[in-house]
Amino acid sequence: MMNITKAFGTKAAEAPLKPISIERRNLSPNDVEIEILYCGICHSDLHAARNDWGGSTYPLVPGHEIVGRIKKTGSKVSKFKVGDLAGVGCIVDSCRDCDHCHHGDEQYCENGWTVVFNSPDQKYGGTTYGGFSEAIVVDENYVVKVPDTLDLASAAPILCAGITVYSPLKHWGAGPHKKIGIIGIGGLGHMAIKIAKAMGAEVTVFTTTQSKADDANRLGADHVVLSTDVAQMSNCPKQDMILDTVSAKHDVNAYLNLLKVDGAVVIVGLPNQPLEIGAFNVVNGRKSFSGSNIGGIAETQEVLDFCAEHQVTADIELIQASQINEAFDRLEKGDVKYRFVIDMKTLTA
Repeated sequence: MMNITKAFGTKAAEAPLKPISIERRNLSPNDVEIEILYCGICHSDLHAARNDWGGSTYPLVPGHEIVGRIKKTGSKVSKFKVGDLAGVGCIVDSCRDCDHCHHGDEQYCENGWTVVFNSPDQKYGGTTYGGFSEAIVVDENYVVKVPDTLDLASAAPILCAGITVYSPLKHWGAGPHKKIGIIGIGGLGHMAIKIAKAMGAEVTVFTTTQSKADDANRLGADHVVLSTDVAQMSNCPKQDMILDTVSAKHDVNAYLNLLKVDGAVVIVGLPNQPLEIGAFNVVNGRKSFSGSNIGGIAETQEVLDFCAEHQVTADIELIQASQINEAFDRLEKGDVKYRFVIDMKTLTA
């Protein structure tokens, strides 16, 4: 027996998203059912819906920046009670047995983790459906607590954009007396500015446009460099780490040359085309070009608590479910400051 749930999804790559009905499993002993209040829209949702990366299966319901309230709990649930605020990000299951799972790095699970949507459900069968829906059922071990001091709508993007930048900033030691560069000011980049500043770092933002440069200052950047200006790039102080949030093809070698010895450019954006690295640009100075992928469940809880402590949330545009297709079109054009978030009560209104 399954539960029929209202959702907003698509049945083909070229088709618009529209209201559909999906099936959610009944609660297992360790499951919670979450009434979804808000769900952010990430570029990955757009790519998956339109099969830009290949491998999408339909019908497809996107959404992996989920904030809601516990509606029901399974018989063995101990972390949550009905009425609690809860969040779900990208990961809804993993093998739980490998070294990475044991160390809280479920995103690197050796046996493959289960994505919240468009992923084969290895435990229950079928395909997972995401947060563009009225409710979701998830094992409590893959659910995080959302502090009630955060604005819920603007906290939703922390579940993906926030953790995606927090994890590498923490791993590479962002903090006081560290110079941290951030390439790009979008959904990820604007969160990176806020979080790196809250960590105590000196933040330099690299952008291609003056309008974004002005916004970087508003968001708290200490310095802004127009990457198209040769003089500004050549006069930029050396950085300890540069976080690359750009998802389009671009030249990373210019940024490798702005690193201190032992510095790293860390990419979290996902360009469709390969990036080329000049060997001399990493050999000179023992530099690294690295990557990072979201974060584990414990670290996702950590970033939510960190953001609550420092009152960090995303800059959002709150939309109704009926505006999702328009939001996808605008997102493709970069026309958003800086995250669309769906008010999910409009799904059933």
